[in-house]
Amino acid sequence: QVQLVESGGGLVQAGGSLRLSCAASGNIFSINDMGWYRQAPGKQRELVATITRGGSTNYADSVKGRFTISRDNAKNTVYLQLSSLKPADTAVYYCNAEVNSATYFARPYWGQGAQVTVSS
Repeated sequence: QVQLVESGGGLVQAGGSLRLSCAASGNIFSINDMGWYRQAPGKQRELVATITRGGSTNYADSVKGRFTISRDNAKNTVYLQLSSLKPADTAVYYCNAEVNSATYFARPYWGQGAQVTVSS
């Protein structure tokens, strides 16, 4: 079994910063793309940022220049640094990983979600 465990959510004032972590564990051969998604109440889950195993990144226009995604392949961990936070960033943030194992190729796994609340 593969499990993704998130940490680092919380309450932050507008303009502040916060760092999310997501560690994958289990019978992992390798991990392809990893990413962060978020979902606000009543809205669909949306892409925030992705990162390839080699470190290439992509960001949603709404967060570009404010958020930074990174990863540590030795630890099977992906991070999201959230800066210059706005109330519109308030959402549950989910990490995602495409995991290769002896059984599956590029099987997607999701973290449990981390609540980020930005006050005005």
